[in-house]
Amino acid sequence: MQKYISLFFLGLICLTACKRNSVPNDIIQEQQMISLLTDIHLTDGAIYSAPQVPDSLYKYGRAKYDAVFKKHHTTDAEFKKSLKYYSVHPEQVQDMYNKIDAVIKAKIDSINKASKKPLKPAK
Repeated sequence: MQKYISLFFLGLICLTACKRNSVPNDIIQEQQMISLLTDIHLTDGAIYSAPQVPDSLYKYGRAKYDAVFKKHHTTDAEFKKSLKYYSVHPEQVQDMYNKIDAVIKAKIDSINKASKKPLKPAK
């Protein structure tokens, strides 16, 4: 009997350990979150590289972030809730930021490559 109980708990441990953490339905899914975070970081860069005038960051920055949320069909509240969920899963966040980093590097490489091409003369 002891053998069967031990075997049962061993099987239970294996099943729970192998289970992939699935994202709840009310949380932004990983691929969409990667895309959203990429756009948010690009918006951050655009806002902070612009000349700073008092209240301009709030006035124009808020509209840019609202446009990002609208593009991704989400809200600020949903984003904050999802960010809170992902913050307790650091391995998943690290994987997400590795992908975000790759996307941003690809965009930078594309811009650099395009800027090195000579312009074609207009006909």
